[in-house]
Amino acid sequence: MKKTLLIAASGIALIAAPLAISQGVYSNSPAIGQSGVLTMDNTRGVLTMAPLLEVVTPAVVSIDIEGSSSPVSADLSEQEEFLRRFFGGQLPDQSRSQPRRGLGSGVIVNARKGLIVTNNHVVKDADRITITLQDKRQLQGELVGTDPKTDLALVKIDAKNLKELKIAKSRDVKVGDYVIAVGNPYGLSSTVTTGIVSALGREQGGSDNYQDYIQTDASINPGNSGGALVNSKGELIGLNTAILSRSGGNNGIGFAVPTQIVSAVINQLEENGEVRRGRIGVVIQNITPGLRQSLNLTTLNGALVSSVAEDTPAESAGLKEGDVITAFNGDDIRDSSDIRNAVGLLVPGTEADITYIRDGKTRTTKIKVAEVDEDEVLSADAATPANPSMESFSGASIRNIPGDVELRGGDEGVFVDSVEIGSNAYRAGLRRGDVIRAVNRNDVANLKEFEARIKDKEGPFALSVERGGSRIFLAVE
Repeated sequence: MKKTLLIAASGIALIAAPLAISQGVYSNSPAIGQSGVLTMDNTRGVLTMAPLLEVVTPAVVSIDIEGSSSPVSADLSEQEEFLRRFFGGQLPDQSRSQPRRGLGSGVIVNARKGLIVTNNHVVKDADRITITLQDKRQLQGELVGTDPKTDLALVKIDAKNLKELKIAKSRDVKVGDYVIAVGNPYGLSSTVTTGIVSALGREQGGSDNYQDYIQTDASINPGNSGGALVNSKGELIGLNTAILSRSGGNNGIGFAVPTQIVSAVINQLEENGEVRRGRIGVVIQNITPGLRQSLNLTTLNGALVSSVAEDTPAESAGLKEGDVITAFNGDDIRDSSDIRNAVGLLVPGTEADITYIRDGKTRTTKIKVAEVDEDEVLSADAATPANPSMESFSGASIRNIPGDVELRGGDEGVFVDSVEIGSNAYRAGLRRGDVIRAVNRNDVANLKEFEARIKDKEGPFALSVERGGSRIFLAVE
C-alpha cells in the first residue's frame, strides 16, 4: 500500500480534550454479520458486540492531567480563532498563566507491571497524572518516558486486577477490516464507535516525525487521544492519535499509530526511559515513474538509495548509490518512509537482514544498525517535486563547476548556475546551485562530458544531483 501525503488544508488536529468541553457522541452502526464482532443475544433477540466489549473496555483508561502551563488549543473554533487574532495572539482570559487540565485516554498493555501507553501530547508537561479505570478506581500515574517523534508515552500505575489488551501485528491489517475505537471523547468514559480501516500508510507532509498512520472512519473526537483501535477479535491494532478536521470535531477521518511502532517504542521506553534511534547512513527517496524507466527498474516499490555516507553501516554492508532497498529486518519496504521507520525504531547495535536490487538482481546481506542522537535516515522527497520530469533542459544555465565553489563531493560534474522559475528545468526539480554528478549512473567530469551523455539520445535520463551535501536522483526526459 503506497503511502499518501496528507495535504493539511483542513488541518491535522491532535485529540486530547480540554476538560470543560461537553458534546454528544455519535456512534456508527456496526455492519451485520461480522464474524467474531456481533453475536446473537437470544434472550433479547438482538445482535450485539457486548461480549467482545466486556473484554476490551476494561483495558482502556481515562487520563486526567494537571499542569502549570496553558497552551493554545489546536482545536479553536472559527470564532475563537478570530478573537485570538483580535486580541493579539491570546484570548482575554488567557492573558496570564493558568492551571492546565486536560483529558485523554490510554491502553493497558501490561497488566502485571501496570503499564499504560498513551499519546505524548496527552501527558506532555503534566505535573500530575490521574488514571481512572473502568471500575472507577483512581490512581496516580508515573510517567516512565515519552517519545515526541512518534507522539507516544508510557505511564505506570500500581494496581492489581488489571486487564490488558493483546497486541496484534499491524502489518496484518488490511483496508476494509472492521475496527472498533474505544476512548473517552469529551470526558465521556468508555465510549465505543465502529467503522473500517479506510487506508494504511498515511503520513502528514513536511514532518520529521515517524508516521505510518492507520486511517479509520470510526468516530474519533477530542479526548480519544491514546485510546484503543481494535480489530474484530478485540486485539489492539493502533493507538488513536489525530483527526483531520477544521473544527476539531469528527469528520470521519481519524488516524491511529500502528502497533508495529507502538511496540517498538514502549519496549525502549520501559527499558531506557527514552528511545535511541538507529541509522545505517543512507540518503533515500521514493521511486517515481520517470526514475523507474530511466534506471530500468521493474517496480515503483522500494526505497532508492541516493547516496551512501562514508564509514557507515551501509558502506560496510556494500550498499551503493542506485540500489533499491526492498526489505529490511523481515519487512517489505514500499517506500522511503518504510525504511526510515524500520531503521529509526530499531535498537542500535541490532544486526538485520537488508534486501536490495542492483542491476536487476536481488541481493541480501547483513547490516548492523548504528546509533544516532538525531534522526539521520534522510529523505530527499522534500527537496524534489512529487513527479520530477521535463521535456528538455530549457530554462537552466549549466556550466562547469566554478573554482570558488566548495563541494563535499569533489570538483567533477556540472553546475546549475541558474533556473528560470516556471521553466521546464524548474518543474523537473533542478535548482540553482545543484551539481549534476552523473547521468544514467555514468559519472560526468565536466560540461563536455555531460553534453556527450545526453546528445542525440532520448530520455528519460537519471541525473544524480548533489544538493546541500546530499545526493538525490532526478528523472529527466
